[in-house]
Amino acid sequence: MDVQTNAAVAAVYARLAGRLSDDVLDAVRDHYAAGETEIAESALLLGLALEGVAITLEEQDLIRATLDDPGNPDLDDVPIVDEAPPPPYRFHATAPATAPDPSRADEVLAAAVPTHGARRLCRAWREPLADAQDGATWLYVLVVDPETDVLSARGALASRLWWELQQRWLVEVVTEGEDLPPYQAKALTMAHEVLP
Repeated sequence: MDVQTNAAVAAVYARLAGRLSDDVLDAVRDHYAAGETEIAESALLLGLALEGVAITLEEQDLIRATLDDPGNPDLDDVPIVDEAPPPPYRFHATAPATAPDPSRADEVLAAAVPTHGARRLCRAWREPLADAQDGATWLYVLVVDPETDVLSARGALASRLWWELQQRWLVEVVTEGEDLPPYQAKALTMAHEVLP
């Protein structure tokens, strides 16, 4: 995948975080990072359709720019909205007492992120609102250098959490200095800094 397509893919999936279900979004990003673009495209378009996620015209253009077949009629069937809805989640620096302890995951990720252009690693507790697709969980946001491949970094860190801890907590990777989509921006605003 060329640099421009990689950037478009990363941008569109950052925007869809919190709107498309966690499982679908993670699968699509992982397939793209592994070079399995046909599977990733199919999973994205199917996920948007099955979950009834609407997109903006700008997002439609971004998605179209990433498709092997920009004229794919499945993309034209996705509902269009004037403005993306706000993320249906609240974020907190701390979690309820019943939440899983993130300290081991903090250690695992803090040790791994320096090889992925890390500038900052933060963690927030994600609380769903009434119309959210997914439940409460820990969400890690890694802020990286502009040269970092965010899709590969996200996939590597999510895999590391699973490999070492059998945890599927969420990992978002964003580029320092870029405008953040609302989901990641809200999470970072409330997050606890794990690694400055």
